Amino acid sequence: MGISLKDAVKLNYGIQGQLQGAGTPNEAGIGGFLPLRVGWQSVTFLDVLANVNFADYPGYSSILNTTVAGGTISTSTRLGQRWLNGDRTWMYGFNFGYDSRPMATGPADTGVNVSNSQTVFFQQMAFNAEAVSNKWSANGYWLVPIGQFGWGSNTVPALNSNYAGDSLMTVGLNVGYSITPSLKASIGYYYQDGDLNTADASGVQLKAAYSIANGLTVGGKLSYDPVFNTSASANLKYRFGSNGYGSPSKRSEPSVMSPMVQALSTTPANRDVRVHDASGSCTSPCIGLPRCPSADRRLAWYPEAPVYPVALRPNGDPDTMAELERMSEAQILAMRMMGKTPTRDNRVVWFLDGMLAHHGGALQMAHHALETSTNTTVRRLAQQIIVAQHNKSRSMSPGHLPAQLWCLPKGVGRSCAVG
Repeated sequence: MGISLKDAVKLNYGIQGQLQGAGTPNEAGIGGFLPLRVGWQSVTFLDVLANVNFADYPGYSSILNTTVAGGTISTSTRLGQRWLNGDRTWMYGFNFGYDSRPMATGPADTGVNVSNSQTVFFQQMAFNAEAVSNKWSANGYWLVPIGQFGWGSNTVPALNSNYAGDSLMTVGLNVGYSITPSLKASIGYYYQDGDLNTADASGVQLKAAYSIANGLTVGGKLSYDPVFNTSASANLKYRFGSNGYGSPSKRSEPSVMSPMVQALSTTPANRDVRVHDASGSCTSPCIGLPRCPSADRRLAWYPEAPVYPVALRPNGDPDTMAELERMSEAQILAMRMMGKTPTRDNRVVWFLDGMLAHHGGALQMAHHALETSTNTTVRRLAQQIIVAQHNKSRSMSPGHLPAQLWCLPKGVGRSCAVG
């Protein structure tokens, strides 16, 4: 049956590092692989990494706009099971774990002056499945942000005065081939999704790894997606005893272990918490950032308010935030007047339709405030809004909205002004 796994699979530890890539930082650190149980054909293991994160290249953001500052430590843990098939021609495995990434931020690389830079804590759960033969390999993975800024939480943190950050859910598959015993290459597909809705896209990546000496490997990665565009990164890893128990000390000697047995104690891949950012303004998902004149007051009044666009649910109660739901893509496009492309013949009507919908929303909220609020400041503001919208709307047809929406409040003027 060949070499005993208890002789081949042992504790290994060492150092690793990588250069910044698409949503990932410059980092270097230590790591170790601990076999918890070694059977005749299988291994249960724990693998742990801790990396110091360094600053981005000057003027080049790894997350799109805001540069990442150094000085934080990220961690990654994997618990898994690997096993060989009956004739040891394939190694199969799965692992799962937890990754953390405190991310300090610096200036923007966009020329925008930012202030109030933050350090934000991102975390994720990861799930991996793998298979390795003498020549081929495959690895599928799913990285799921969790915690306060988890995937689907509809909550994203402000990184500074102008940009908000978002950790990316990423699912992908890599297929690799051993060109030589020392040189391996792979091609992969991935899909990324975030709560800011500005980085949802598919991408492709190419990887290569070359074993320079026993335990010492250098590699590179080239990826492309419509968000990060083309991104290149390099990495280095050294493991004391990695794949080395029974391995030759000289490159000219053949290894006594097959690639499948060596794969039993390799460090699992796909450990990065990927992050991107997007700009904020009064009409973007980052509502409440300082470009909005009332940002500080809004955050003080409603600290739990989301930073993405919201709309009232159908027949919802406007007096509670629980009745707000995230705007759909169609609603956001409508607010931006991007749902339909105007033509030379319909551009005036297209503009008026958009303005009616825009001013109609303000009228609906102002009328509701007058009907339900006892706050004199709110009631006075609502009356001013209705009068202002009335003056703007006289030149637009009111037929698109209920006529009563164009009625002035009692005591302001005519009871109704339609037409």
